[in-house]
Amino acid sequence: MNPLRRLLVHVDGSPRSAQRLQLARELAQSCDAGVTAMLAVEPAWVAVPMAGMGDAGGAIMLQAADDERRQRARAQFDAQMTRPGPGVTWCDAGQAPMLTAFAQRALYNDLLVMGQHDPEDALAWGVPGDFVPSVAIASGRPTLVVPSFGEWSGVGRRVLVAWKPTREAARALTAALPMLQSAQVVDVALWSEPSDDQDGSQSAARDVWLEDWLQAHGVQAQMLHQGSNGRGVGDLLLSLAADRGSDLLVMGCYGRARAREWLLGGVTQRVLGSMTLPVLLAH
Repeated sequence: MNPLRRLLVHVDGSPRSAQRLQLARELAQSCDAGVTAMLAVEPAWVAVPMAGMGDAGGAIMLQAADDERRQRARAQFDAQMTRPGPGVTWCDAGQAPMLTAFAQRALYNDLLVMGQHDPEDALAWGVPGDFVPSVAIASGRPTLVVPSFGEWSGVGRRVLVAWKPTREAARALTAALPMLQSAQVVDVALWSEPSDDQDGSQSAARDVWLEDWLQAHGVQAQMLHQGSNGRGVGDLLLSLAADRGSDLLVMGCYGRARAREWLLGGVTQRVLGSMTLPVLLAH
């Protein structure tokens, strides 16, 4: 049974939202899945809280900015729906806290499609820089993150999997199975972990188990051993993806909550900040 039956796309009124929606529809077409597009943004008064304080005119301007963004997002959605492809359900988080609203809706979907944060995109205001990892960690749902540049279509022909024997990596790998099963090329990058396994026999055994598991699910993969796990793995992953011509990177999302901020692992933070291809991650 195909595990991808419901996809949730984040839209924010920026031009990149339309590309995320198109990519989600392509995936839905290949997986026979349903798609929901959810507009979730912080209200203007949250982004610029001082602008409307004690000033009725300022409050009206902020409300007008919110209304204009919603109209733009809906116009993008309607334009996308004129193109061939599966239907999409529209919903709007309204004035609800965007993280809570989107993460709650995510619980009822198999895959989230979101965009890389781009601080230079003036039309993407109202989306905090940590929104993607926050949703991924809060919801536990696998998330396909689309870069803030480039054109992405037909994603999943050449897939690079970043593997380490952890829960997060296993969840990402399982979520990516429908794409791996239809991919033309699947590469698995492996880094050995510092341990008491002096002769490497335990690492070798784990590699065999992984290859065996993939083959049991109809996936033929090439194992790419990258040496010891150390600093700079994020950059090495992106470089390897470029060398292999990959159009999708699959990896675990490492991080934890502390107070009101998310603390990401170094590799996750580096890849999300400098990604050059779509990334499917899971926490």
